[in-house]
Amino acid sequence: MTINRNTNEISSNKIFLSALIITYNEEHNIKNILNDLDFADEIIVVDSFSTDKTVVIATTHKNVKVVQHDFENFAAQRNHAISLANHSWILFLDADERLTAELKKEILKTIHQKEAAVAYYCCRTFMFKNTKLQFSGWQTDKIIRLFNKEKAQYDLAKIVHEKLTVNGKTGKLKNRLIHYSYRSYSDYKQKMNTYGKLKAIEEFNKGTKPTFFHLYIRPIYQFLYQYIMRMGILDGKKGIIICYLNSYSVFVRFQELKKIRLNN
Repeated sequence: MTINRNTNEISSNKIFLSALIITYNEEHNIKNILNDLDFADEIIVVDSFSTDKTVVIATTHKNVKVVQHDFENFAAQRNHAISLANHSWILFLDADERLTAELKKEILKTIHQKEAAVAYYCCRTFMFKNTKLQFSGWQTDKIIRLFNKEKAQYDLAKIVHEKLTVNGKTGKLKNRLIHYSYRSYSDYKQKMNTYGKLKAIEEFNKGTKPTFFHLYIRPIYQFLYQYIMRMGILDGKKGIIICYLNSYSVFVRFQELKKIRLNN
């Protein structure tokens, strides 16, 4: 199948694609991700009232609709974005992800397949600043990014590290997403702190009662698992930083859970 976006040469029955992003203070990422999404039929940015230039930058791009919506949690925000999409096929990316030309072509080809699955995993390459992280648990990272909205919704019980519930067959794309998750130590630590606090709410909703094991052993285990078992040691200094910060997020989770339980 020949794909040419300039002349709309995509078979005889064109299938449209909605690209979705949720944002908060992503001025350093938003321009690049919107440029990568120039092949989508519509682009919707759901912003949680950013205080930087995210919205200003986004509104200057052609074919971009910006909607501001109060942030409750990641799953709810993603489901709200899906509800705004005009097309069945959704490409849902984070602002710090990037697409290669090969992945764009594969996405368009995939949604036009007659025997298409209803959702597709993308493997991701984790970038530590501007260099690839080889191990530390990220070597097998994959996430559903392409799906049919009639067959999938985000589970509201998973308010961070959201889980897409899919009713139907799943597949996997061959080409990888590039994930620029780590810009600096302070930036990533703040992200892990935020994730930890949201995970604490999940644990509270599940009825988890933090013990000595949760508060102290779990963070140590998380570090050792990623650093030893998931070969973070082979990433050198980068591996130590990433494994520590991920274990820090576990520490924050259960310390925050302890506070929540004391206040309820």
